[in-house]
Amino acid sequence: MIRKHWMIGSLAGFGLLLGVSSAAMAQTPHDQMQPSEPTTSFRRIDQPLWLKGAVTAGGIGLIGVELWWFLFSKSKSRKADTNQGIQQATITVDGGYEPNRVVVAVGQPVRLSFDRRDPSSCLEAVRMPDFHIAKDLPLNQVTAIEFTPTEPGEYEFTCGMNMFRGTIEVQGDSQPVESTQTLVSQRS
Repeated sequence: MIRKHWMIGSLAGFGLLLGVSSAAMAQTPHDQMQPSEPTTSFRRIDQPLWLKGAVTAGGIGLIGVELWWFLFSKSKSRKADTNQGIQQATITVDGGYEPNRVVVAVGQPVRLSFDRRDPSSCLEAVRMPDFHIAKDLPLNQVTAIEFTPTEPGEYEFTCGMNMFRGTIEVQGDSQPVESTQTLVSQRS
């Protein structure tokens, strides 16, 4: 799934590169320039209609991809499984982190297993600054990281270059607001 996003991003970048390069103007060396009379108006360059349509459609397509990427794509979230009192989740490291959001409970030990499949140097380490953890991730191996969250909140983990990110959502054992209000109304 992440490779699909990279492919779309690469195609969008390639399209942008073609658009910029086709708009580049040829330059004449300074010693070959001939003096010309200053003009007061621009000269119109006619373009074929199909080219205008292709450039417009490409621009609208790129805007659509950007809107989808930043506004409508959802991050992958997963609740950690509990086994013998330890919350466990496996995170695949391949062009990013999947899932990039893990939900755990406060006060219980957590074991995150990072399965690194991407050979890029950026993803060869994971950092969890809030838990004072920095660990190397060997290629094609699963590396377990264990910690115990003591307070609810959202804690970030990143790659070694701080480019790829994920979140650990630590949920507390607080009662819902409705049940607290029900208890107060029953005592009255």
